[in-house]
Order: sequence, then C-alpha cells, then structure tokens
Amino acid sequence: MSQAPNSHDNDHEGPIKTPKQLAVAVGLAFIVPIIIIILLVEFVASTGTGSSGSDALSEQATAQRIKPVGSVEVKVVSANAGPRAGEEVFKGQCAACHESGAMGAPKLGDAAAWGSRIGVGLEALIQSALKGKNAMPPQAGGEFSDLEVSRAVAYLANSGGAKFTEPAAPAAAASAPASDAK
Repeated sequence: MSQAPNSHDNDHEGPIKTPKQLAVAVGLAFIVPIIIIILLVEFVASTGTGSSGSDALSEQATAQRIKPVGSVEVKVVSANAGPRAGEEVFKGQCAACHESGAMGAPKLGDAAAWGSRIGVGLEALIQSALKGKNAMPPQAGGEFSDLEVSRAVAYLANSGGAKFTEPAAPAAAASAPASDAK
C-alpha cells in the first residue's frame, strides 16, 4: 500500500491556491452583492406603473385620496353695501329653479306662467317666497334678508309682465323725507 506523498493534503485543498486568487475572491465577495443591490433598486424604482388597467397610483388619483374633507370660505361683506337689488338676489338664490323651471317653478320672463301669480299681488307673492310654497322652500332666514327676497320677487314678477315697484329699505324710506326737508 503505497501512496503518493502528501495525498492526504490534496483531499482538503480548496479552489483558491494562490494569494492572487484570494484577493480576487474577496474583492468579488464585496462588489457582486453591491452591484446586485444597485440593480434591484433601479428595477424597483423604474416600475411605478401600478397594476394593469389601474390608475390608483396616478397623481390625480393620489390627489383625490388626500384632498381635504372640508374647506373654509371667507366672504367679503361690505358694511355700507345695504340691501342687495332684486336681480342680484335672484341670481344668487332663485336662478337655480326659476331659470330652468325645475319642479314646476315659473321661469324668468315667462308671462303665461306669471300671469295668474301676478294677479294675487306683490304681498302674496312675497309671503309665498318667505314662507315657501309647493316645492319651493322658505327663503326667510337664509343668506338674504326678507327685504332682499322681496326685491327678488318683484324682479322675477316684473320679468313676467308685472309692474311692481321694488321694495325700498325702511331706513331709506325714513331718511328720504328728512333730506327733502332741507
């Protein structure tokens, strides 16, 4: 039984036999994982399209999800503005139904629809507007004063053929004789 010298050592040798091979193996052990990590990061960063057929990750969808629940509106109110004119009140409150005729509301300028209503008089029309009638809700106590609603009623009825005078503010009516007395 004769064996070659050092045969026992040959069974335990690894693939690295020289210091140069060791240096290359150590260098690759550090560089290869770093390159793999960089490539994975680039791959993940470049595929931001989401699932097929979905726009859940789009900028618009994200903005919709994170929008505020409510908002604050600041209205500028002029202390000296006084009551608003009938046309202004009509555009702000009444136009939604009376321009389209929604829920049976008589349209602006429709003489046939306003004819029978004008016959009851301005005061009756004002009371209907302030207290509500049929599908129209009461307008009193809303954004506009009773005087402003009265002016809108006169404007609306006049557009249908009436010859009503727009109600004047009580303070303006009281100060008019005082200015005439000078």
